[in-house]
Amino acid sequence: MLAGGTDGTDGPTDAAGAFASGFTIPKARELGIDGLEYLKRNDSYNFFKHLGDLVITGPTKTNVMDVYILLVSPSDKA
Repeated sequence: MLAGGTDGTDGPTDAAGAFASGFTIPKARELGIDGLEYLKRNDSYNFFKHLGDLVITGPTKTNVMDVYILLVSPSDKA
């Protein structure tokens, strides 16, 4: 699921956001990145930068309001 609402830059950084999934923490651990340390510092920017998962669009110069995308996979079980 993606939930977003941005004008391309949020806060004092060049990132509009970041991708996170069930693979984010295992990927960080594999790279030797301690997510709790970044969380304690409120530093999600550098956490996701090290993972290569920042979303950097540049300013869109428009308020895109809210966008929600949900991907559903059919189940084998009925």
